[in-house]
Amino acid sequence: MGRALSPVAARPHDLIRLADLSALPTDAAPAWVGPSLADAPWVVVRRSVAPAGFLAVGVRGVARHERHAALIPLHTAARVVQPEDLRPTDAPTARTPALAALRQARVILDDLALTWGPGGSVGFELATGRPTTTSTSDLDLIIRTDAVPTPTWAADLIDRLSRLSARVDCLVETGIGAIALAELAAAPPTFVLRTNTGPQLVSIEHINAMIAAGGPR
Repeated sequence: MGRALSPVAARPHDLIRLADLSALPTDAAPAWVGPSLADAPWVVVRRSVAPAGFLAVGVRGVARHERHAALIPLHTAARVVQPEDLRPTDAPTARTPALAALRQARVILDDLALTWGPGGSVGFELATGRPTTTSTSDLDLIIRTDAVPTPTWAADLIDRLSRLSARVDCLVETGIGAIALAELAAAPPTFVLRTNTGPQLVSIEHINAMIAAGGPR
């Protein structure tokens, strides 16, 4: 599972396995960062602009509040695992309600022919093998799309996902930024588009125009 990393390949929510922990700056890092990476040498790509040759990443600790932002040189990445690489197989995995909900979600999302996968604690657990989900964990889902779906479509999907065994938090990733599925379903005139340079308040038409033009403008 996983693939080689190129400078343009990594996207927000992708998980990176580190080949060289010594390259990660720890002088200003919390005390838990070193032991956490020694146990599971993985980081998650975060939504931020990084200098050339680097990736903006986040380090997960054991506790919910243990999150640390960092930059890593690209050459320290052994491989990248994307959320869509982590969709469940037929083997039973239901240690927690969130993991059980992932299997239930696959029936719904595969039926819609979507490119999707788990993020958050579920994705981290599946990629690393470290048990990070708990009985109260949400299921974070990432849906990739080339255009913003309609609010009606989003509302119908939320209705179906609300019946799963754990609370679902879903992001629609457009390639230039992300919109929360719940916000899209509410059909406001403008939405918060989460981009690498910060949030933008835009309409669906504006987002789709930016996508067609090849990026934000």
